[in-house]
Amino acid sequence: MTDAAAPRYADRRGVISWMMFDWAAQPYHTLLITFIFAPYFAASVAATPADGQAMWGWATGIAGLIIAVLAPVLGAVADASGPRKPWIAIFSLLAIIGAGLMYYGGSESGLVATFILGAFVVALVGIEFAAIFANAMMPTLVPRAEMGKLSGSGWALGYVGGVVSLIFALGLMSADAETGKTLIGLDPILGLDPAQHEGDRASAPFSALWYLIFVLPLFMFTPDVARSNTGLRVGEGLKQLGETLRTLPQRRSFFAFLITSMLYRDGLNALYAFGGIYAAGVLGLSIIQIGIFGILAAVTGAIGAFIGGRLDARFGPRPVAFASCWVLVLACLTVVSTTQDVTLFFVTVENESLPLITFYVAGALIGAAGGSLQAASRTLLIDQVHTGEATKAFGLYALTGRATAFIGPFAIAAVTAMTQSQRIGILPIIALLALGAIGLMWVRQTGD
Repeated sequence: MTDAAAPRYADRRGVISWMMFDWAAQPYHTLLITFIFAPYFAASVAATPADGQAMWGWATGIAGLIIAVLAPVLGAVADASGPRKPWIAIFSLLAIIGAGLMYYGGSESGLVATFILGAFVVALVGIEFAAIFANAMMPTLVPRAEMGKLSGSGWALGYVGGVVSLIFALGLMSADAETGKTLIGLDPILGLDPAQHEGDRASAPFSALWYLIFVLPLFMFTPDVARSNTGLRVGEGLKQLGETLRTLPQRRSFFAFLITSMLYRDGLNALYAFGGIYAAGVLGLSIIQIGIFGILAAVTGAIGAFIGGRLDARFGPRPVAFASCWVLVLACLTVVSTTQDVTLFFVTVENESLPLITFYVAGALIGAAGGSLQAASRTLLIDQVHTGEATKAFGLYALTGRATAFIGPFAIAAVTAMTQSQRIGILPIIALLALGAIGLMWVRQTGD
């Protein structure tokens, strides 16, 4: 759908500055949620890796619940009021403060774990809300025909940022507790103590500083929507949200997309959130080995997002999303089938490097398919709504994504706690991705 009035689009500097948001925000997902801080928490703060996976699941679920409740309301208010940048600034501050506080914990105690998880919730809520309002700027930046490339290029740039930040963290900060050396054989910078995992913990404030620096171009150069004459129109925004929710079942494609994407995004987010923890607990990988996996996944993610954006421009976002979901299902089955003793469920491990190689291959597939899926989802959502509904639509997108995003981690946490098996605990991810792929059959894209 498109509006009758053609908007004024951003110049090249404004578009690139918007893309820098993905670069700025990616370390939160790469360093904190997946490859460094979460595995550190599970292995060194929690009593056992299984307990760590469960606790991380509760925290992720709480953050998801907060986002689910507030996202559509704030999105509707923002659409009625105009500019997105003030909202991005507010939630950026939360993201920076939360990540900065995550450093303060280095001992195995319940109080330290609670403090870290509380700071993590603040950081995750902040970065997710900032992304909602940044994504809502897309329809005013480029014409619809270029939106697939914009989304894919943004995600690709974000993954490159993830690779660069991860290489920096592994090469200069995060060190092996036994050898005291980083991935490239150096002592950690700034006197960070490997025995206290200070390099792993420093990945949090490093992510905050990275974000603070690289989000600035968006505020300086990317054009924003004009402010409404009536300022912050809370009542009007809530009224529009109510009307949208009332008519949503009649907008069948939009409704189907929200439900479908809710499923596959929950599976993908859970995969990112628990992949590193799984690798540490089941395969016995070190933080540095997980980090290498992260570099590989981020590189293939950048490639997947870039190529996916071009395929999106040619074929539309729906087939890209559909194929990506099934690739992720295959990769997840490969991961679950692998332990230190067996791979692909029945192949006995004779070479101790085989599980690691299998996990890295699966990680490459996860990176490539995850990057293309996330990029395609942004443009597929925009196909469902008018430009003036963008922030509200992304708010509803966050609501539906988080409606199961807190149920998914809670379920993983509960199943893991009950069975004390990390392998069984992550099986729901596969079902969510498969159901999401099937649901895309009821979603339309521009040109249908």
